[in-house]
Amino acid sequence: MTGEPSAAAHSADPSAPSGKASPAPHAAGFWLSALGSVGVVFGDIGTSPLYAFRQALQAAGAAIRPDAVMGVVSLALWALILVVTVKYVIFLMRADNKGEGGVLSLMALAQRAVGRRTTVLFILGVTGAALFYGDSVITPAISVLSAVEGLKTVPALANVEALSPGASYVLILSLVILVSLFLVQSRGTAKVAIFFGPIMLVWFAAIAIFGAMHIVSHPSVLLAISPSFAVMFLIHHGFIGLLVLGSVFLTVTGAEALYADMGHFGRWPIQASWLFLTLPCLAINYLGQGAFALDTIQAAHGAVVGDQDWFFQMTPEIFRAPMVIMATAATVIASQAVITGAFSLTNQAMQLGLLPRMVVRRTSETAAGQIYLPQINFMLLIGVVFLVAVFKTSDSLGQAYGLAVTGTMAVTTSLAFIVVRRQWKWPLWLAIPVIGPMLSLDLVFLGANSLKLLSGAALPLVLGAALFLIMATWVRGGDILTRKTQRDTPPLDEFLGLLRDRPPHRVPGTAVYLTGDPDRAPGALLHNLKHNKVLHKHNVILTVEVAETPRVPEEERVSCAPIDADFMAIRVRYGFMESPNIPAALSACRKYGFSFDAMSTSFFLGRKTVVSATSRKGLGRIQDRLFILLSKNAANPTDFFQIPPGRVLEMGTQVSV
Repeated sequence: MTGEPSAAAHSADPSAPSGKASPAPHAAGFWLSALGSVGVVFGDIGTSPLYAFRQALQAAGAAIRPDAVMGVVSLALWALILVVTVKYVIFLMRADNKGEGGVLSLMALAQRAVGRRTTVLFILGVTGAALFYGDSVITPAISVLSAVEGLKTVPALANVEALSPGASYVLILSLVILVSLFLVQSRGTAKVAIFFGPIMLVWFAAIAIFGAMHIVSHPSVLLAISPSFAVMFLIHHGFIGLLVLGSVFLTVTGAEALYADMGHFGRWPIQASWLFLTLPCLAINYLGQGAFALDTIQAAHGAVVGDQDWFFQMTPEIFRAPMVIMATAATVIASQAVITGAFSLTNQAMQLGLLPRMVVRRTSETAAGQIYLPQINFMLLIGVVFLVAVFKTSDSLGQAYGLAVTGTMAVTTSLAFIVVRRQWKWPLWLAIPVIGPMLSLDLVFLGANSLKLLSGAALPLVLGAALFLIMATWVRGGDILTRKTQRDTPPLDEFLGLLRDRPPHRVPGTAVYLTGDPDRAPGALLHNLKHNKVLHKHNVILTVEVAETPRVPEEERVSCAPIDADFMAIRVRYGFMESPNIPAALSACRKYGFSFDAMSTSFFLGRKTVVSATSRKGLGRIQDRLFILLSKNAANPTDFFQIPPGRVLEMGTQVSV
């Protein structure tokens, strides 16, 4: 869901939604896409070794013994295998919406399969999207903090904290890095994204090398590959085992990116990067941290304290400072991927009508996906700074991490069940055995992470609940306004009949009236005739539709049909991954005989000013005020549709919900 150009590869399975087999990828393009996916897709999950193993051992108890180490390593490995490899890489990446993945893309695919937006689909999709924003706030905070905390393991800096006990240099440096990251978002990522892949490639090689060094010294850790260690640990540790399971889930928190970023790099490059690079390097590093912990226990002749920075301490001292720098760069890349993912998700939500229009700025002239949303960027910045200032350490933040991600994963699996039943036409006897274990695993992790509710995990849920309320209010309020508009405006054919009977004064030029309902007279047209009492020589009833596919082919972008001698109906279609450009769409109508000249065309927009309702039959009091606030802060349609400001006339009216 980052802002990279799409290079989607459709599923080759004929039962998959795309229904087309993708051609064999060109070798050079394939490896470039694979390298790009390493830098963008795997930033989050690739930096999880910084804190996941440490958090899991801490949850296992104050005194760590060999059985706990082997159990945690085994749980981490099998979480990577079952959740990431089996569920996402092997199965879910086949459920593509014209090459695109992600929770909203999957919701749109399920809607198309069902034939309409049901309440269940709406709740699932909005819940998944809302929880993603919670993840978008926590990921930059915990990733950068965990990397900068590695400075404490550098011998030359060991006593720096003692010299300034009132101001943590780790905290200050983390805040400086994070604030700087958000401040440069408006410049776009095109110029620096080219370095993401190589940097992450070096990162994965480094964590694998340092892990392998300790595996060689303690090869018995390789036995943790057996799932028996994970099962026995959970059986013998009871409640503690659930706490550990909640922390182990941190190893797979970036799994959603595999699916969400499929449209940017293609299915096959992501699968290849995971199976042949990312998974082996992560597995080696977790095994290496386990081997280092076993060596430490053996040297201490007994249990050791689990509250140690195993990742940096297993790195030779001479390499620790460079490793901290590399880890910081990797976490900045991971944060960048999440931030741009939030921009992309917001753009999708706006196109699907789940959020009010916001200002969308293009940061690249060639890459359509490179966008910047100032409002979202500012809100994420405030949220990240607040989390770092309140929690102060990655250990504390780890207690708040995971619950939102598990919720999103459960939503994704539930939507996938609808797709395989309604789109792929799988029978229940096949769908339940395939989806059931995946959903059960999601619910187990969800239950384990819910134990952190009193330790900070409620924060992303509160944020998710607030965003769910915003989306639900916007959709419900929009539906009420649509029904009111339908009641208050006459059908278009009846209105045009009245115009023919009593023709108004005509003026030269072309008038374009934007409307959401092409079957009824646009409000702007009614107000123009009421107040100006004129009608242009040429008139266009323009409707912009958002398809339930990521992109619409150019040959299907516009359709034109004459209504009568004075009016023409034009329909413009966009995918939910695209941004509308009305002048460009109208220029494409020349093949239908419509000549568009921007300098002789006036765009009439109906602007509704929402006021408080006099009764409570519509929205409730809180939602009523929230909808009014959202409406007032929505971006100007002139900017959203990229219409020349000097050619726009807005005709306003007051409505209540």
